[in-house]
Amino acid sequence: MEEEGASHEKKRLFYSNLVNDNLLDCIVSKVNIIQITPSVNLKSKSILPCDFYYDMKYLIDYSTFCTMEVDNSADRTNLSTSACLKTVHMNGTKPEFNRMSSHKPYKPELALLDIYSGCGGMSTGLCLGAKLSGVDLVTRWALDINKSACESLKLNHPETQIRNESAEDFLDLLKEWDKLCKRYVVKDVQESPKVNSRVLRAAKVNSKTGNKSPSGEFEVASLIDICYGDPTNSGKHGLKFQARWAGFGPSEDTWEPIEGLSKCQDLIRDFVLKGFKAKILPRPGDADVICGGPPCQGISGYNRHRNADSPFDDERNRQIIVFMDIVNFLKPKYVLMENVVDILQFAKGSVGRYALSRLVHMNYQARLGIMAAGCYGLPQYRLRVFFWGAHPDERLPQFALPTHDVILKYGAPTAFERNIVAYDEGQSPDLEKALVLGDAIADLPPVSNNETREQMSYRKPPENEFQKYIRATKWEMMGSACKVTRKAEKSVLYDHLPLPLNEDDYLRVCRIPKKKGANFRDLPGVVVGANNVARRDPKTEMELPSGKQMVPDYALNFSEGKSTKPFARLWWDETVPTVLTKPDPHCQVNIWYAFIND
Repeated sequence: MEEEGASHEKKRLFYSNLVNDNLLDCIVSKVNIIQITPSVNLKSKSILPCDFYYDMKYLIDYSTFCTMEVDNSADRTNLSTSACLKTVHMNGTKPEFNRMSSHKPYKPELALLDIYSGCGGMSTGLCLGAKLSGVDLVTRWALDINKSACESLKLNHPETQIRNESAEDFLDLLKEWDKLCKRYVVKDVQESPKVNSRVLRAAKVNSKTGNKSPSGEFEVASLIDICYGDPTNSGKHGLKFQARWAGFGPSEDTWEPIEGLSKCQDLIRDFVLKGFKAKILPRPGDADVICGGPPCQGISGYNRHRNADSPFDDERNRQIIVFMDIVNFLKPKYVLMENVVDILQFAKGSVGRYALSRLVHMNYQARLGIMAAGCYGLPQYRLRVFFWGAHPDERLPQFALPTHDVILKYGAPTAFERNIVAYDEGQSPDLEKALVLGDAIADLPPVSNNETREQMSYRKPPENEFQKYIRATKWEMMGSACKVTRKAEKSVLYDHLPLPLNEDDYLRVCRIPKKKGANFRDLPGVVVGANNVARRDPKTEMELPSGKQMVPDYALNFSEGKSTKPFARLWWDETVPTVLTKPDPHCQVNIWYAFIND
């Protein structure tokens, strides 16, 4: 990758108010340290002669690197090595961050690029939150390798330019697109000779008339799209255009390498000019904000085959490098990256430290925070790590403090304890009551194990603000007047489908008592010893109609027999753990009784 092997500038220091006592004997010599103005385009040749320089300050809370005011009264400052970086604890206080605002006037609308977008949840949430804060943030571009996710995002955000390709190919496309724009837009191309758009190919049959093109030639009518990769699995990667052929319909479109379109310069020019005006792809400076959650499967503790010795050998983990490479190329004003907490634990936290240091290496201000979704009004705990990055001349965003009374119970690594987003000790915030499972799903209708309906009516009207919000339209969420003039229709529930259980597991679930804390230990055929280890009871052991044991071996052996998670029930008054894409009752607490209180 472009920056994978890059090392930090050896002359660069960071100002800090941390202090440490050092013996006089440790002083080697006097050094010349200067303060410079931070910039993402900083070049070493622009730095005055010195032993060291600093352009940012470091604060231990949230591992923050941020801009500090430049002292213009003197060009350079002499400091001894004993005074370079002081180290003292901040007594638990949160940092007082600078109030420097942008030197440039803000645009009326900020453009966002969502990488690894999925269905667009992260960018949607960012745009909603920005709107409530008075900032008009709009998702202009999105990228995901999953085709279904891209199709879902397009249904909800038809105005967004969505790319269904890998992040590596997207980065190469951005670089090639920038070159094309410089060639056909920035430079004067009026003197370029006009050429025809005929390309030699094998004779092709017109799908409508059945006629063959004369002399094995046919004409490119227009260029429809552009990509970098191998969309036709030809084995050749590269820059390609989607060609529409004269006399043929869209079903006959083909992907052609740019080398094969040498006689189509006019069409390439027209496509680039049109695409440049429509900003079908961002160029450096176009994306004000880049957000994304690179794949977590190579990092997550659920992955039993993680490679802690060489974490970036996993292609999924390398996506963090690609994400930062895209940031480095586009240079947005703000960056927000999200991932699981294991990014700070796996491989001694090297992956998370890389992400933070990469932002700092690119001369971005940076901040790392650990946040629990339940603390912000969701009925699940869901601990996640967020990395903020900001241009040196922008205000580094702070993390929103909790709004709901949820106790951080587990998951945060002790080495990053000061990165947990929370109130200072002694503060008494007026927090709302935590949301629980009942608040979220009490209005949902019951479904069978083999449910097939893709849409249905809600079981009852919304009973709380959360349920009202979930049913709200995009315009209602954003506090805007609804653009639809027809009368409000009844809310429809989509995709309320359970994970189908096999017959054995379904019978086991049906035997789990409908009470709080119930799990596989309540099945007939299990006894629990004084050491809290579950084992079989041969006196009450039962078999299923399939001939298998009612209590499976994997449940008894999970966590050496001491776990209570297999086939465990959630309850209405609980803030549930992280909800996963594929709930597995064999090792997760994810069964609830849908008919209680009926």
